[in-house]
Parts: sequence; C-alpha cells; structure tokens
Amino acid sequence: MFVDIHTHSVLPTNNPAIRNLTFPMARKIFASDEKGLFSAGFHPWYADLFSPELMEELTAWTSHKSFIAIGECGLDKNSKTPFEIQASVFEQQIMLSEKAQKPIIIHCVGSFNELYTLKKKINPHQLWIIHGFRGKPQLATQALNAGCAISFGEHFNTESVRLTPIDRLFIETDESTLPISEIYRSVAMIKQCNPEELYAGEKLISRN
Repeated sequence: MFVDIHTHSVLPTNNPAIRNLTFPMARKIFASDEKGLFSAGFHPWYADLFSPELMEELTAWTSHKSFIAIGECGLDKNSKTPFEIQASVFEQQIMLSEKAQKPIIIHCVGSFNELYTLKKKINPHQLWIIHGFRGKPQLATQALNAGCAISFGEHFNTESVRLTPIDRLFIETDESTLPISEIYRSVAMIKQCNPEELYAGEKLISRN
C-alpha cells in the first residue's frame, strides 16, 4: 500500500492519499459525505489571515473520521507574513494537535532552529512530520535528533534518505504529478529494500 501522506492533487488515485485542503474545500467536504483522507491547517504564508473563528472551524473538523492530520502549517522566513504572527498561529495549531491527538504536518523554510526550540519548549506527544524535506544529511540528522519524522517527495537528498530510519520516514507527492509508487521505488532503491517494505503512511491511517 503506497500511502501518499501529503498531496494537493484532486485527481483520483488507486493508493491512499492524505489530501491537503484549503478552508473553502474543507467546508464543503466536511459538510458532505465525501470519502477520503484529509488534512487542513493554517499555512505560514497566510498566517496573517488567522482568526479565532477560523480556529474554531479547524478544531471542529479534527473530530471528523476522515481528518488525519493538522497542516500543513509551520514557519517560513521567506514569507512576507511577520515571523511573530507565524509562530503564534503555529503554536496554537500545535496545541490543537495535542488536544485532538492528531499528528502535525510541518512546512519549515529557514526556521529549523526556531522549530526545534519550540518543540523542546512544548514537548509534544503527537508526531511532527517535516514535509517536502530536501535538506542535507546534517539537517536531516538534526530533525531526527529533535524527534521529528521526515517526509520525502519527488526531489530529495540521497544521503538524507539513506540515514532516515524507515519507521521515521514518510513519502509524499505534494504538488508533483509523478505517481506516488514511483517515489516509493526511488526511495526503496536508496534504502535497498522492496517498495512494499516502506510502510510509510500506514501508521497515520491506522490511527483513525
């Protein structure tokens, strides 16, 4: 089972996929009986649009049986949104992750030190997954030492994949049009195993 833990695609697939929803999409889907696996959250690029009312909506969706994870959310120093606002909105979503007992899918650009400082401060029980990871081995090692899991997409650093333990490794398409099975095969070649041995994502689905 090739589970795609983070995709923006709306195209049907034969493999389980956790589709990241915008708020307008989420309102439609969680008010209907549409089947699937979904995540939703406040992206740091748009954290300045955050409001208590939107947080109430997000909180309500976490109880839906198809809601798998919170995110993507996080910190991005390339964003025009003031970093203090990003951090505040992200921290509120971390608290929701803990309350709802849902993992959190993290977008992090240029902010890894701040991310790990926040994790140490909060000491969360829920899984933190850094998505779309392309960093070098040193950065991957820091993420793993901080207790994070890592999700790899179409583009990745080979050595970072090699050193990431299978039980802390996830696979995604994000915005890629490449089939998730192809990314699994690329990662499996590096890990010197069969693609089926990469059970990435199954543990997320089994939680619900």
